[in-house]
Amino acid sequence: MARTTRERVKSFINNRWLVFVAAMWIQSCAGIGYLFGSISPVIKSSLNYNQKQLSRLGVAKDLGDSVGFLAGTLSEILPLWAALLVGSVQNLVGYGWVWLIVTGRAPILPLWAMCILIFVGNNGETYFNTAALVSGVQNFPKSRGPVVGILKGFAGLGGAILSQVYTMIHSSDRASLIFMVAVAPSVVVVPLMFFIRPVGGHRQIRSSDATSFTVIYAVCILLAAYLMAVMLVEDFIDLSHSIIIAFTVVLFAILLVPIFIPIATSCFTASTDPCDTLEEPLLGDQQGQDPGQSTTPDHGPELIFSEVEDEKPKEVDLLPAVERHKRIAQLQAKLMQAAAEGAVRVKRRRGPHRGEDFTLTQALVKADFWLIFFSLLLGSGSGLTVIDNLGQMSQSLGYDNTHVFVSMISIWNFLGRIGGGYFSELIVRDYAYPRPVAIAVAQLVMSVGHIFFAYGWPGAMHIGTLLIGLGYGAHWAIVPATASELFGLKKFGALYNFLTLANPAGSLVFSGLIASSIYDREAERQAQGSLFNPDDVLRCRGSICYFLTSLIMSGFCLIAAALSMILVQRTKPVYTNLYGKTRN
Repeated sequence: MARTTRERVKSFINNRWLVFVAAMWIQSCAGIGYLFGSISPVIKSSLNYNQKQLSRLGVAKDLGDSVGFLAGTLSEILPLWAALLVGSVQNLVGYGWVWLIVTGRAPILPLWAMCILIFVGNNGETYFNTAALVSGVQNFPKSRGPVVGILKGFAGLGGAILSQVYTMIHSSDRASLIFMVAVAPSVVVVPLMFFIRPVGGHRQIRSSDATSFTVIYAVCILLAAYLMAVMLVEDFIDLSHSIIIAFTVVLFAILLVPIFIPIATSCFTASTDPCDTLEEPLLGDQQGQDPGQSTTPDHGPELIFSEVEDEKPKEVDLLPAVERHKRIAQLQAKLMQAAAEGAVRVKRRRGPHRGEDFTLTQALVKADFWLIFFSLLLGSGSGLTVIDNLGQMSQSLGYDNTHVFVSMISIWNFLGRIGGGYFSELIVRDYAYPRPVAIAVAQLVMSVGHIFFAYGWPGAMHIGTLLIGLGYGAHWAIVPATASELFGLKKFGALYNFLTLANPAGSLVFSGLIASSIYDREAERQAQGSLFNPDDVLRCRGSICYFLTSLIMSGFCLIAAALSMILVQRTKPVYTNLYGKTRN
């Protein structure tokens, strides 16, 4: 029986793919922090800051991007649209005030006040990220890797998208980029915020979902390739303004393509095949329970024997699911008989096990959680240091158009997130192997990228941005998915926002303490050997500026990879339990 127009519209509004596409668009302007490398030279010259002062602004930016406790809390007690609105207001106020100061429309504030403004402005990102990811993992609980990778990927690509829009505006005032950073997110987020919400996505699985994800991936690759081509053409060829406008219009057209997925699934698929919609079982859900409830697949719903883990041979976790449950049931039966005879005690559980729902307090006492945190601090923190200092790094190697490398690393960051989510999903789905192994690979790639920056070989900026962008981006597709698998979905917002604190912590160490001090020391040394006006801003030239910093960060990436591999060894049984049964 044909569906009415009203039913089709209702199906479209409540379609999980519509929520996902709206979240993609919001995320495409959520990566405003990646433009700091482009706006920092303007702030530095306008306010006469040295590199150490600028690095403090960078750390404030990173703190704003990562301190998401309020965003995580609000996402649990308020509708997600309200959290998005708060983020939009913060972004507008923070960066809007910075723009007024840089353009002379407002009085210059002390450095600490400027840090607060940058923090407030960039903190709006945490609301965008939290709302998009929470709705994504709840609506697609069995596709967390791809969903997180795509959503975080669009956040990483935001810098390149906004840079292209800025190029189209064709403003001679460099400070206008700060104005665009202040206004653009609100223009996009406010009209879309009511679409971002959980819609019972685990009950909307369709046979066409694999095709839909393929289309999304194709759009992502096309978008990255198009932006890269446009950026190179605009850099090497003097184009007319009308051609640049045409390039930007095509960019927006590509961004609009994914909307046809919810249109098709709501208006065509559902009407021709009403039985096509099924319920998607949640990971670890064996009895049809609701999302957010804890499961204990190996030990029963209420009680466990404290001796089960001691008596169970390690190889049991590696058996096929049916055989594993059979062996554990036999062991439990023996222990129950022994308990009846008084040989062992039955103990109530004292908290969730890996793969179940943790609160933040429960997760903070787990070694696995801190392995993720410190691995992220060393790996992602070093990548963020490169992103924040990319303008000065390119200038030190003789490049004037710093926005080119900002756009490049934004694109590679995007592809790293898309690829990290995709390939880590293959690892867990096809081999039931722990997802953190993909983090270790990304950190090894970043270690090589830092070596290129250290020695400043020909083409080092291009190769370095490629490797660092891919590796850094992969972190933010893999880590949130890993956290949701090990610590559950119920408090995912709080867990995710705590882990993001590793980003500013790493930036504080690498950029705020190490990179800025070494840069200023080398700049002062070079200034002593040349004619230098004390009123001029100190600038360092040559690969020596970031040589030692890059070597230090390369070494820390190797340590991060080692921590990730320790996590891999510790979590093998969890991934065998979560994904092993899908391979049998």
